[in-house]
Amino acid sequence: MTDSRSVMRMCPTLFSVLISLVLPAAACAQQQPVTVFAAASLRDALTQIAADYPAEVTFSFAGSGTLARQIAAGAPADAVVLAHSDWTAWLAARDLLQPGTLRDVAGGRLVVVAAAGAASLVDGPNTDGPDAEALIAALDGGRLAMGQREGVPAGVYAREWLTTIGAWEALLPHLAETDNVRAALALVALGAAPMGVVYASDAVAEPRVSVIYTVPEGTHSPIRYPAAAITPEGRDFIALLSTPQAKAVFAQHGLTP
Repeated sequence: MTDSRSVMRMCPTLFSVLISLVLPAAACAQQQPVTVFAAASLRDALTQIAADYPAEVTFSFAGSGTLARQIAAGAPADAVVLAHSDWTAWLAARDLLQPGTLRDVAGGRLVVVAAAGAASLVDGPNTDGPDAEALIAALDGGRLAMGQREGVPAGVYAREWLTTIGAWEALLPHLAETDNVRAALALVALGAAPMGVVYASDAVAEPRVSVIYTVPEGTHSPIRYPAAAITPEGRDFIALLSTPQAKAVFAQHGLTP
């Protein structure tokens, strides 16, 4: 028969065995890699934020509409960060988001860019924005690069702005629409398009372009970046995006709270 002193001598040993079994399992749970589908305009900010995540983060960057459709088709994403709430609402309607994880993590501004050193679209003390005639004249026979008007949020915002100022119909023959906003930025940076409509965060990331006009916020829908977990493994990464450290990185890259 085992006396109480023998049991007590055994307890530390049993406890050590249990700890040795539990701790590796907990460590594995904390270190699970995650795959994040994210809007192309967030590439630099999210890459920097992910450096502080305690597990490997794999990104897939593209236009928000493309990413949402890929997730709906079964693409293996753990978390998603898009550039328009319409697409997260589209995913939510299909029960593809983890409950309680959807949140706006940043905001943005829409700008017009041209080659580095280009003149502003607003001359001297005149603070009125450009109209259709001024934009077409500034294009000088070239095209205005922007995201695709239906599926790319930056293109949706650009269309809203051009419609508000009465320039959409006139600009239609002068557009170069792309699959994501970074592709529109690249057209300007490479000299393939004289001007482009992108986010301020894109302009910060590309030294070969200059901002020649900041689009007034009241001329288009508010720019928001909603994020959500797709699987339980993506919850911790989404939580990271709301920390003060992440907000500071977003601000560093031209994004707003």
